[in-house]
Amino acid sequence: METQERDKILLESGTNEIEVMKFTVQGEFYGINVAKVQEIIMSSKVKPMPHAHPSVEGIFKPRDTLITVINLSHYLSGEMAEKTPRDLFIITNFNRMTVAFRVQSIEGISRISWKAIQKPDKTLANGVESITTGIAQCEDQLVSILDFEKIVAEISPETTIQVSEVESLGVRPINNSPIMVVEDSVLLRRMIDDSLERAGFTQISNFNSGQEAWNYLRSISEDPALYQKVNLIITDIEMPEMDGHRLTKLVKEHPNLKKLPVVIFSSLIDEQMRKKGEELGADEQLAKPEIGKLITILDDLLDRFKRQTANY
Repeated sequence: METQERDKILLESGTNEIEVMKFTVQGEFYGINVAKVQEIIMSSKVKPMPHAHPSVEGIFKPRDTLITVINLSHYLSGEMAEKTPRDLFIITNFNRMTVAFRVQSIEGISRISWKAIQKPDKTLANGVESITTGIAQCEDQLVSILDFEKIVAEISPETTIQVSEVESLGVRPINNSPIMVVEDSVLLRRMIDDSLERAGFTQISNFNSGQEAWNYLRSISEDPALYQKVNLIITDIEMPEMDGHRLTKLVKEHPNLKKLPVVIFSSLIDEQMRKKGEELGADEQLAKPEIGKLITILDDLLDRFKRQTANY
């Protein structure tokens, strides 16, 4: 993918659209957010690592950088598909990590609205949270957009949110400021809630998508007691129906809501995404899984918000 084209995609602001790169594993179509893709390369020899997760093939070293290779076929089905010279590595970058995923082919890129992406029903995942962010209709194909963040968290739990970061902050006072957490991943939402509760925050409301959060915010936007119901919003970026960038844009353009601090907490935060968030008016942005830093930021933003709204 040309750098100029990727930058153009990333710098477009608040359109509620996603660029999905389609690929195949064992003949099935899957997708990944283009913003997570660093490059696509031909597969190469991988050095196995002892005691690694069964879905981890091992490591390889392109251009003097050690990269872990995850076999998506094994992760998705429990079976290691036959490797061929035509296999590809999707080199990803998110959560400040670089990871390669083995796939069979790349089938192109589709630009679609988050509104066109539906969260799969729990019955499709035997009652547990799905490993897909959503199901998208891309041209004539149904594509499962995989939750790569969840995949890596399951394979390597130490790479995700760590409660120990909160405990290292020491004893903290109770904070009754109402906070909205907008996150579609049940796993990550649970981790965020647990961390905030351990940090002393007592009023946390959860929302599964930007659309759900926006519906609530609009319903209370004319309420004189608005600031008794919400003081701050923490939002992910990748979510079905409405993404976090679109939510941020709508909040910051609304005359009654624009004073609310918005923190974008996402695995996608890099230099280009930070520019996009700044354009949209986000008060702070940080990459998962920096939960300790998030709590420090919340303290500062909530103090500032209370001073600014003291007379309301």
